[in-house]
Amino acid sequence: MRGFESVRRMVLPLLVSAACLVSVSAFAQGTAAAPDPTAPQPQRSDPDIPVDPLQPDFNLAALPTTLRMPLHKFAFRVTHRFTRPLGDGDFGDLLSDAFGIDGGAQIGLEVRFGLLPGTQIGVHRTSDRTIQIFGQHNFLKERDGKPVGLDVIATLEGEQNLSEHVQSTLGVLVSRNIQKFVALYAEPMVVINSSSFAVGDNNTGMVGLGARIRLRPSMYVTGEITPRFAGYDPGVSQVSFGFEGRAGGHLFQINFSNGFGTTLGQISRGAADYDHWYFGFNISRKFF
Repeated sequence: MRGFESVRRMVLPLLVSAACLVSVSAFAQGTAAAPDPTAPQPQRSDPDIPVDPLQPDFNLAALPTTLRMPLHKFAFRVTHRFTRPLGDGDFGDLLSDAFGIDGGAQIGLEVRFGLLPGTQIGVHRTSDRTIQIFGQHNFLKERDGKPVGLDVIATLEGEQNLSEHVQSTLGVLVSRNIQKFVALYAEPMVVINSSSFAVGDNNTGMVGLGARIRLRPSMYVTGEITPRFAGYDPGVSQVSFGFEGRAGGHLFQINFSNGFGTTLGQISRGAADYDHWYFGFNISRKFF
């Protein structure tokens, strides 16, 4: 009996201690598993925020691209077209005018906002008092494995701060990436009331054709032309090409165009000819 009593005295405290440890452990696990309703919830990453290597910006020189705007984010753009033709006079005249920098310019300011997933809106105003309000929605994107990127775009545009010659554009934007080096664009559009004349065609059917070629991880060349295929089509098609570099959220582009159009209504009215070319630049900034 004395031996049994000794064993009992030794084992009983151990059993009590083990039971206490199990109870404390179970309580701790239950407490950790219970979510704290006041704790901040982890944010899901927006898939539209990472840089698209072949679509670093929302435009080529003037034509829009299918790049998606992240939800509730902003982007800003400056367009600048010097009005001195590069071919006027000799090289000395051009040099004395600092390649057109000393002359006048048509300047545009633009801001865009991610209203809904895949939907962006914005305003673009040029220094000749033209205002373009636009909305764009993405239906297909190649990042999801689709064969092409597909957007629709609609604009409302007017001169004298949207009080005169009001126009609107409806269009489809189609993009296609080729491997990791080229992005191609085809953009059929109809500009309603593109002409300010009371007689003749008032609407213009046109198709924007463009490409962006990636030379280095953050350096590109771009080109675009917008031929008109129906309706009002004075002059010749506007053509632009440029060189650009990306640095973080900034994109800097130097371009050359035969016209000054940076809104879709302005582009629909074309350029005077293919003999006069103008120096310009774009600066874009993404706030995300």
